[in-house]
Amino acid sequence: MTLLLRGGRLVDPQSGRDGIADLLVKDARIAAVGESAAADAPKNATVIDCTGMIVLPGLVDVHTHLREPGREDEETVASGTRAAAHGGFTAVCAMPNTLPVCDTGSHVRFLVERAEEQGVVRVYPVGALTARSKGEAIAEIGDMVAEGAVAFSDDGSDIADSGMMRRVMDYARGFGTTVIAHCEDAALVGKGVANEGVVSTRMGLPGWPAAAEEVMVARNIRLAELTGCRLHLAHISTAGSVALVRDSKARGIGVTAEVTPHHLFLTEDALETYDTNRKMNPPLRTAEDAAALLDGLLDGTIDCIATDHAPHAAHEKELEFEVAPFGTTGLETALPLVTTHLVHAGKFDWAGVARVLSIAPRAALGLPAVALEAGNIADITVLDPDASISVTREFFESRSRNSAFLGNELKGAAREVVVDGKLVLRDGTVGA
Repeated sequence: MTLLLRGGRLVDPQSGRDGIADLLVKDARIAAVGESAAADAPKNATVIDCTGMIVLPGLVDVHTHLREPGREDEETVASGTRAAAHGGFTAVCAMPNTLPVCDTGSHVRFLVERAEEQGVVRVYPVGALTARSKGEAIAEIGDMVAEGAVAFSDDGSDIADSGMMRRVMDYARGFGTTVIAHCEDAALVGKGVANEGVVSTRMGLPGWPAAAEEVMVARNIRLAELTGCRLHLAHISTAGSVALVRDSKARGIGVTAEVTPHHLFLTEDALETYDTNRKMNPPLRTAEDAAALLDGLLDGTIDCIATDHAPHAAHEKELEFEVAPFGTTGLETALPLVTTHLVHAGKFDWAGVARVLSIAPRAALGLPAVALEAGNIADITVLDPDASISVTREFFESRSRNSAFLGNELKGAAREVVVDGKLVLRDGTVGA
């Protein structure tokens, strides 16, 4: 397929681009950028008018739950990657807490093959750190690397035993891979379901202290310093965690961190209606925490935004707050939320969006970089910054509808998505 993207605003800090230009895609690669693009385009090229659009290096989500195998009623590789394309992503990193857990080379191979057969965007497998994510024995990291795993995590739980965490990090460092840490001291969390404080007390919900995250953030950073392993901190949610990451970077430790849109744009006050779609792990925190997270994102302490896309079946979320599962869908709302609350609010520019949704997440996990330069692989996101989005149940391509942002009116959405030179989102429609 040959594509000519005409008249869009190309924004790519990697190449210093920020201006109106044409871009030619041919044979899965960017063939030309600028004045030569239209001149070099063959007569049979598919021409897409990108006037008024923002053209970015392809977005990537480093924290996605595709649920396959085991919970195909909630999501599959096919539906999850359709949701990703709909949300503007050209690639996702699939977390390992499936049924069974992705903890062997054969499990990674299954995901790779399923993605090749049914995936709409690229799928990068994340393998488990320990067998069955039980924290008791190191998983088959070498075999998983050989089959295509890009990072390792016991996402959904932290490894409580510090000695085991050290051994795992030592082992992972030998393969040059990244450990993704879900930072949660289960003993401190107990039965907590909401941020410990005034709101949880008023609502009669068991509290989840910020310290339960922060003590594990501190421990994992210290172990990264000890072992030299690359550490990526998943979905940090507190001001204390931001301070710890900021200090670790000042000391030159190889640590990166992500934040989710729901922790940036919602607070514990959003739980007042007992909406289980807003029950998160870690929980929504205070307004002061959200402000610290935004400050950390703006100054580069927090490297990237990740969705933590966590689809759940409707009947599971219709339970009482204390027993309903944690998590929200996120692939299809992340870009509109960032556009609405950061760009249109004047807090972020488009180069910042490229940094936190494309460039920095790829660097954090050592994924192949994509840049809007001739010769590079054509993974491209084109978005309409002024498109109006109503977050309704009918909006989603995901198999699940448990969005914390149902009812929101947002501005800005993906219009075209190109993966490996192929259009997977055309004028806002997947596969058109």
